[in-house]
Amino acid sequence: MQTVSGSELSHSTARAVRGSVFFLTDDPGIEPDPLDYYEFYDDGILVLGDDGHILDAGDYNQIVAKYRLSVSEITDFRGRFILPGFIDTHIHYPQAEIIAAYGEQLVHWLEKYAYPAESRYADIVYARTVSRFFLSELLRNGVTTALIFGSAHKASIDALFTEADKLNLRIIAGKVMMDRNAPDNLLDTPETAKADNEALIAAWHKKNRIQYAITPRFAITSSTEQLSIAGQLYHAHDDLYLQTHVAENLNEISLAKKLYPTAKSYLHVYANFGLVGPRSIFAHGIHLTEDEFDLLAEKKAALSFCPTSNLFLGSGLFNFNKVHQKNILLGLGSDVGAGTSFSMFQTMNEAYKVVQLHQTINQQSGNKALLTPFKAFYLATLGAARALYLDNKLGSFLPGKEGDFIVLNPEATPILKFRMLNTQSLAERLFVLMMLADDRSIESVYIMGRRWHEGNI
Repeated sequence: MQTVSGSELSHSTARAVRGSVFFLTDDPGIEPDPLDYYEFYDDGILVLGDDGHILDAGDYNQIVAKYRLSVSEITDFRGRFILPGFIDTHIHYPQAEIIAAYGEQLVHWLEKYAYPAESRYADIVYARTVSRFFLSELLRNGVTTALIFGSAHKASIDALFTEADKLNLRIIAGKVMMDRNAPDNLLDTPETAKADNEALIAAWHKKNRIQYAITPRFAITSSTEQLSIAGQLYHAHDDLYLQTHVAENLNEISLAKKLYPTAKSYLHVYANFGLVGPRSIFAHGIHLTEDEFDLLAEKKAALSFCPTSNLFLGSGLFNFNKVHQKNILLGLGSDVGAGTSFSMFQTMNEAYKVVQLHQTINQQSGNKALLTPFKAFYLATLGAARALYLDNKLGSFLPGKEGDFIVLNPEATPILKFRMLNTQSLAERLFVLMMLADDRSIESVYIMGRRWHEGNI
């Protein structure tokens, strides 16, 4: 891999940015135009404090008069959308180099591609090089916060956190825990996993904008002893996260049943070790039972909907309708590298198609939830922040929130520009963006009010 130079932030904090300001203020549900749940100012302005927190957002003329802003204090993005930064609730940074690896389903894909790639991350120099590339790729796609899997090596997380801290990013990540059913060079033990996690927590958790997640890969690769350690760690420290996978693939579910025959269900394996609760995020959840949906709702745990990965690996179709009915916390995940894009636009695009197809295949009676553009952008911003229990800090432009935001060009490509000429409403414009936009539409990214500049690759 080529050497990747560090990205950087501008030295000055933006005072205010002008453009079409849009953000969600609550869950819009499945209403086609939920007026009470978002704010939109076609000629709007976002004002930031010297510390990078949001002071205000609203109509340009009113806010300029209120704060007596001069022209020199305002960065002009008229004709562009200004949105909260996207939040990715499930991604594997050591798998970036195997994105678009052909021809396998989950278990074989892990064995053939993921495990060999992840074995390289014992080398902290290599891990730092890839970390710089990975974080730059997130930011190029407008993702300013992510919940991230490392590899089984402590070095992989030290490297990632070091590079993220340089950029003042709010990320959550953890060292993968695996003590069985994986290659020997990736296995830890319950004891070494405990020691490594405790060292990483002490060094990094709540350092600036970094937070830590206990990260057993999934029940298949962790013994009962290791899941017990994971539960102890999850409950022993303030505001720690728990991230893992559940019910992604039918063969995976069968293996979990063989390994944990007394558990009521796959999700109950985790529940039996105290791993289902606030700040626990379960990727996929395609084949959950009614009891498992109820358990997630009861425990206020979250799911990450990873449509590009689910389609790529042939895992199945996420039951968005059931999640909506049960009011389960939900965010979107790219799941790179089984996922095929870092882009939240592409993730929203595929999520819409999954919901459409699931409704066609499953002709169950009752109300069917539609993935509206408002709901899709909610799941990529405020909804994801709520799933991560970070909505007091991220996901909207209410005063006091952290100033992570993106500037979108709705005419970045010829087809976008042409299609936008025929839109009649905000809902249509948002839908066109989620279906046709990509990284070329991300014109600028701001972290705590400072503009990010991409390094050379």
